[in-house]
Amino acid sequence: MNKTKIDWCDSTWNPVTGCLHGCEYCYAWRIAKRFGKYHPDYSAYHNEHSMLHILDNPIDGTPYPFEFDPTFHYYRLKEYQDKKRPRNIFVCSMSDLFGNWVPDDWIEEVFKACEKAPQHNYLFLTKNPKRYEKLLDKYMPPNMWFGWTQTGPMGDKCDFETHKSVKTFVSIEPLLKPFEKFRVRGVDWVIVGAETGNRKGRVIPERKWIEDIVNECRNEDIPVFMKSSLAEIWGEPLIQEFPIQLMRKISI
Repeated sequence: MNKTKIDWCDSTWNPVTGCLHGCEYCYAWRIAKRFGKYHPDYSAYHNEHSMLHILDNPIDGTPYPFEFDPTFHYYRLKEYQDKKRPRNIFVCSMSDLFGNWVPDDWIEEVFKACEKAPQHNYLFLTKNPKRYEKLLDKYMPPNMWFGWTQTGPMGDKCDFETHKSVKTFVSIEPLLKPFEKFRVRGVDWVIVGAETGNRKGRVIPERKWIEDIVNECRNEDIPVFMKSSLAEIWGEPLIQEFPIQLMRKISI
């Protein structure tokens, strides 16, 4: 359980950490490398993709005891169950819970933990939204939000046509290319942000790229949330709108 500087949620929750996408602009990898400490002597098991780790208890207080290897912190599943005040919780900000390497039972355990604390909203974000499709028939509580990351005009999407009651959002972060014809119909929320950090070759988006996204969202009556990383580019007060179901943000 963590308070967070991510401005579109109240808290982050990381029952699973680590990722195998290998994105060169990944902030989570930098954090895990900086604050992690690899513990090779603890039990782990292999699957066809990589070494995965399961922990019943924390190791030496280290938040990332296997750095950025995929790790299931089983002991974190109950962290929000006794928190009465509702929160908008970004689930697995330090991983991609729906990456192809993540076992189905890890996802199911996280979903069950969410169901046991229905006072909160849970926001999931993935670069692999196709994996949502086989889960949505089983898990469609109204307080779960299913989002995907998109950095340019093309990207994988999930077919939500048969699941119209599911809440969905798109996180365009980092914005790497112009979205000349960005189709947002059927999406409930759009988040936009620029790449942060000092990576060589870091892309700084143009204001027009942002304007095109905002205009398309306005045409479809979809709320837009600009992250603080766009402040200098936008040059005026940021648009930071929430869907009505998420407007119960609180100070924690």
